[in-house]
Amino acid sequence: MSKAIDNLTKAMKRAEEVRPRVGGFPYLAEALRQAGATRNVWSLPSCQCLFLAEEGPVIMQGVPLVSGAVDVPAFDEDALIRALRIDQAGKSTFHEFLNASWRAGVVRYDVDFDARTVAYQGCNGEEYIEAYPAVTIG
Repeated sequence: MSKAIDNLTKAMKRAEEVRPRVGGFPYLAEALRQAGATRNVWSLPSCQCLFLAEEGPVIMQGVPLVSGAVDVPAFDEDALIRALRIDQAGKSTFHEFLNASWRAGVVRYDVDFDARTVAYQGCNGEEYIEAYPAVTIG
């Protein structure tokens, strides 16, 4: 296992220990930032996750949301915002959030750990950017 993978794995475990059930994403993001991650790019529906980190880039492959040829849903900012608010309220799992984001037409999202923003993107250049709050973890 590389140092980059080890750092990211430890950061995710640390975040699980300190993050609240409601509003927990900023804690995960801060743990990853402290571990040297600068960006996290998700590709949907493949659920491929690219971390850019000081120790080197890392790909994590999740379970894809679809298989075979499928039509890409139209980008629906209102549906995306609803999915975000449900997730932020602790009323969905991460997998449910990814599915709802895909159904809202998100094909990629990019987390910038330094700027504390997430840019959600559709296949035709549509984009919704949301900032998340700074948090302190020891």
